[in-house]
Amino acid sequence: MELLRLSQDLSEELNPSVYVALRLSADHSLEKEAQYLQRLKNVFQPSASSSIAGGQQKQPNTGRLALYLLALRAACQDMETLLERQLVTRLKYHLHREKEQIAFKRNGRPITSYYQYSLGVLALCIHGKKIDTHVIQKLLNAEQHKFTHGRKLSVDTMAMVGLAFACLKQANLYEPKLVAAISLAVQRVTDRILQAQTTKGTFGNIFSSPLAVQLLIATGMSKKSECHKGMDALLGSLEQGHFQNPMIMSQLLPVLDGKSYLDIATMECRAEQDTLELDTKCPGSRTVILGTKMITVQLAVEHPPNPEALYNHSIQVPSGASLQDVLRTAEEQGPGQFMFETQNTLHGPFLTTVMGVKASNGERRYWQLLQAPDTSLQKGISDYQPQDGESIILKFSPW
Repeated sequence: MELLRLSQDLSEELNPSVYVALRLSADHSLEKEAQYLQRLKNVFQPSASSSIAGGQQKQPNTGRLALYLLALRAACQDMETLLERQLVTRLKYHLHREKEQIAFKRNGRPITSYYQYSLGVLALCIHGKKIDTHVIQKLLNAEQHKFTHGRKLSVDTMAMVGLAFACLKQANLYEPKLVAAISLAVQRVTDRILQAQTTKGTFGNIFSSPLAVQLLIATGMSKKSECHKGMDALLGSLEQGHFQNPMIMSQLLPVLDGKSYLDIATMECRAEQDTLELDTKCPGSRTVILGTKMITVQLAVEHPPNPEALYNHSIQVPSGASLQDVLRTAEEQGPGQFMFETQNTLHGPFLTTVMGVKASNGERRYWQLLQAPDTSLQKGISDYQPQDGESIILKFSPW
């Protein structure tokens, strides 16, 4: 219900993943879902809509386009029209360019990320399209070297890779030798996911766990004790209100219905239960009401190997403020002393530049969010709410 409410909030960024989750749910508000799909079409296929005025539209990256194609399949859209065929061709072209970037250097990386790369493979597979075997082989080669973020396994990337392989394994479109390699990869990936389970039941952290459980469901492991333990952890965190980010919520909802992204491929969109009704008195906004009490947060910026902090000041904000609010306040308090830039993503704003230093995919460096001295934050800058007296470090780090 919360995700449906958010889908009606016009201040929220449109996210195909939200639509996919609503479609995979057992209960529906068909009218609201149709409205959201039309809004998605207005953005992703503006030439097909009279509601969008002329002008050059920014093309979606691999991941966004892949999610939109999943959304169209979840809506049982006719994919044989010219516009829809063009979308498929465009995603194939994206993956070709990603593949070429990987091949450019030994152990190279895609233009975006292996998460988006595997999501693109998954989307084409869900649509029953045969994928260039070289694209698949690049993903197989990368899987052998594992996927890490810093020194830790990137569980959400590994899970998305596993979902792509699981779909390819079922596709019945490839030579036996390649299918055998894909099958082995599925087993390796699921083994690593299981090994990443913590004593609390999460896979990596609580926010990477929904995709990990989706993979276990997709590979027939939903009855394993590890999956049950993971579900218990997710339900416990859900009850405690830990899931506020729409992207993570959209990955969780299918799990609560015992489904994964692979179930999109068999959707028929018939006899659906139109049972959900929104209370019109309850707004869909995620706006946080800030407290009247002021809190103090210590904010530092580190750029190794420079031993001196680029910035280190106490910032006062209202209780309930997000880390993004802290950064904005720091910027306002001392013009020129603190500066930052963000990039909008489906997971929320991503910190790209601090004090004029920009994160770089090419150099594999990013601005790491730390609770002093060295605890990585599990939420992004718009979701994390620092506590009074907390010290936050923005550290330029390798990944």
